[in-house]
Amino acid sequence: MRKPVIALLAAPETSPSVLYGLYDVLLSVGAVFPDMTTGEPGDALFDVRIVAADREPFRCFGGVLVEPRAAIGDLATADVAIVCDMYTPIDSPPRGRYPREIDWLRRMHAGGSLIASVCTGSLMLAEAGLLDGRQAACHWAYRDLFREHYPQVEMTEDSILNLTSESQGVITAGGVTAWQDLALHLIARLCGPEQALQTSKVFLLAGHEDGQRPFAAMTRPRQARDAVIGQCQAWIAQHYASANPVAAMAERSGLKPRTFGRRFRSATGYLPIDYVHAVRIEEARRIIETEAIGIDDVGSQVGYEDPTFFRRLFKRKTGLSPAAYRRKMAGILPGPPGAWSAREG
Repeated sequence: MRKPVIALLAAPETSPSVLYGLYDVLLSVGAVFPDMTTGEPGDALFDVRIVAADREPFRCFGGVLVEPRAAIGDLATADVAIVCDMYTPIDSPPRGRYPREIDWLRRMHAGGSLIASVCTGSLMLAEAGLLDGRQAACHWAYRDLFREHYPQVEMTEDSILNLTSESQGVITAGGVTAWQDLALHLIARLCGPEQALQTSKVFLLAGHEDGQRPFAAMTRPRQARDAVIGQCQAWIAQHYASANPVAAMAERSGLKPRTFGRRFRSATGYLPIDYVHAVRIEEARRIIETEAIGIDDVGSQVGYEDPTFFRRLFKRKTGLSPAAYRRKMAGILPGPPGAWSAREG
């Protein structure tokens, strides 16, 4: 039987962990699990190919060598084409950088290929117009870039895997390691759930069941276009726990409250009070991650005297309660002695 062809699109900006992680996992399907459990290797079920604009070898992000199996002009069909992570600054879209790749993606999609992306690979799909009028996942750090440069795309910033347009031939995966969720989904789709489960056992893969929000940090570049608002950002970064912080910022700006609010939102994308909450929750996350103090004390340190309001706001921003967030981070960070056994309130 013909093996499904999966093309991994690479470029000099590609993250090698995504490219070779996908290559390794997808190439193992059907072959490695039988070898590990019976000593008899099976047959690989996918034809996995690394492709690029040209066939000549090049080095991707971090100087890692990539040797494409084919140039995109030589591959007319594929069952799945995956745009791997393509690093780009959080404030500038990849305009005009991938004309041949974009043209190829459009042709592949029109020909019936399933088009998928990982992390910032969705920016290339947005440039190709394949996400217009659709929801899409991308890394949380690029939410403002999508809002400003691709308003026709609804970025679902908490998504790990957005499948809402799968029936129209498009899948987008969120942050960098979401390639794992994408790989398991494609394996289940093309080879059945049993193969997906076997592959997850080989590589110890598990889903990101809590989404992106527990990992998403606040993006707050200092405003250069509006110096007054930039100075207010600098002040609140150090005085986030102060009482009536919005009124204090407005007073420092010398602007009338309504004028201040309008200029602050224009410069930052946030209402002033929402910006204060975001800064406070970001600091609360840092304290929970690194200090062995009670949850109520964390809320008080960042400016919330009402513990119930703090817990509710923290969960709305991160997707987890403060106690659940502490437990999740305990599996990632060793922390100071006793930090994770501290009173959780």
